[in-house]
Amino acid sequence: MKEIEIGKVTHYYTKIGVAAIKILKDGLKVGDKIHIKGHTTDLIQFIDSMQKEHQVIEIAKEGDEIGVKVIEHVREGDIVYKVEE
Repeated sequence: MKEIEIGKVTHYYTKIGVAAIKILKDGLKVGDKIHIKGHTTDLIQFIDSMQKEHQVIEIAKEGDEIGVKVIEHVREGDIVYKVEE
C-alpha cells in the first residue's frame, strides 16, 4: 500500500461533517481512498462525493479547493494522502 501526499485540510465544518481540502499536487477522483493524518487525526475512507464551489464534481485537480464529507472530525493542517494499492 502506497500513500501519496496530495493536499491538506484547510477547514472543518463541524455541523455538516465536511472537510475543506486544498489539493496541492496530483489529483483526486470519486472512488479514491484517502488517508487524513494529523496530530490527533488518523482517518482512512473512500471518497463518495466531492464539491467545488457548491457544485458536485467527479475529479479534483491540483490547485482546487474542495469539500469532502468525512466520517470523523478532522483538523486544519491535517495532511491528506491518496492511498494506492
